[in-house]
Order: sequence, then C-alpha cells, then structure tokens
Amino acid sequence: MFPGRKFAAFLFDMDGTLLNSIAAAERVWAAWAMRHGLDVASFLPTIHGMRAIETITRLALPGVDPIREAKELAAAEIADVEGVVPIAGVTDFLASLPAKRWAIVTSSPRELALKRMAVAGIPMPHILVTGEDVTRGKPAPDCFLLAAERLGVDASDCLAFEDAPAGIAAASASGAEVVVITATHQHPLETPHAAIASYEEVRAIAREDSWIGFEPMLLAEAG
Repeated sequence: MFPGRKFAAFLFDMDGTLLNSIAAAERVWAAWAMRHGLDVASFLPTIHGMRAIETITRLALPGVDPIREAKELAAAEIADVEGVVPIAGVTDFLASLPAKRWAIVTSSPRELALKRMAVAGIPMPHILVTGEDVTRGKPAPDCFLLAAERLGVDASDCLAFEDAPAGIAAASASGAEVVVITATHQHPLETPHAAIASYEEVRAIAREDSWIGFEPMLLAEAG
C-alpha cells in the first residue's frame, strides 16, 4: 500500500472514517430538508464531510440564517446518536498507535464529536480539531494543517484517513498521503488514493524513531 514508507503521524476524519453516523445524521438532516422544501434524496448526499454552516450557506435559502440553523442542527444531532457504531477494527488499530502521533480532524462541532466518539467507543485523541477550530472548513486544508501543527509535525509527513470527497480534497491539499475508508460507501468512489473497507485489513507499525509504518494485514501475516 505504501511500501517502505513511514509517517510522522496519522490524521483521522471522524464520521464515516472512525465511526458510522450516517443513519443518525441523515435522520436529522432529512427532517431539516423537508422543513425547508428541499428534495431530500438529492440533498442528503451533499451533507457529508463538510461543516453544517457551509452546507447551509451554499444553499442560499431566503430568510435562512446559516449560523442559527447550524447550531440547531448540531443540537438535534447531539440528541440523536441512535445507531452510531465504530468502523470494524478501529479501536484495536487506534490502540496500536503512539498516543501523541495521531489526531482526529472532523467537520463536526466539538460537543457533537465528543458525544459520537463516546457512543462508538472511540478514545479521546491527544489532538482533536473540530469544525469550530478553523475559519474555512473542508475541502480547504486548514483543519489538517492545524492538526499537524498541533502534533508538531509537517502535514506532508502524515497519513490522512478520510471517506468523503470534501475531506479527501482537504487532506490532499494539505500535502498528506491519503487512505480512503469505504466502510460506509453505498456506491463505489472513484479515487486515485489507496482504499480499505475496514481497519481489520491493515496494521500500524510503531517504530523506534517514533514514526509509523502502515501495511496490509495480509503482508504482515506473510512476513
């Protein structure tokens, strides 16, 4: 997958990458879309991977205050976490990483991120960058650059784990290598990046120099 490569840190998106929150998110957003007269089926695919405020702003709905609506949506999502579950193998994979060599980089507000992480059993990282920590959300690279900076590494030395087009674009623009997590994809996503369905397929190798290797489990078993 990345033969011979080693990375200073791993940067993880949250929704769709560490945990599956699609059912809960789409319940809340579908109700919001119906209230505003949107076509739910065509609208829902556009919400993933981006901050709510930017999704709403892009719609330019008359009389709609994106800041207020985003806050109300966040509150509704915090109240509805039914069905939020971890991606297969993720807890063991995270446990294998050096504590100060990985971060979560999410478009969600901090309170929502903490609630979903707790429900899914995702451990609190040393660094958590949320949508509230940046002025420009994904697909801008700001969040990944900030996470790398807080870890004390260069983004170009990192491996980023993403699932949605906006996040993939953000990670790529930061200079990081990218792995696409396909666990929640209903349809194939065309991407030039490496892709895995779950963390059961791969392992991380913590090296003595504090850098991290990453390889398919089949290669590890063969070795």
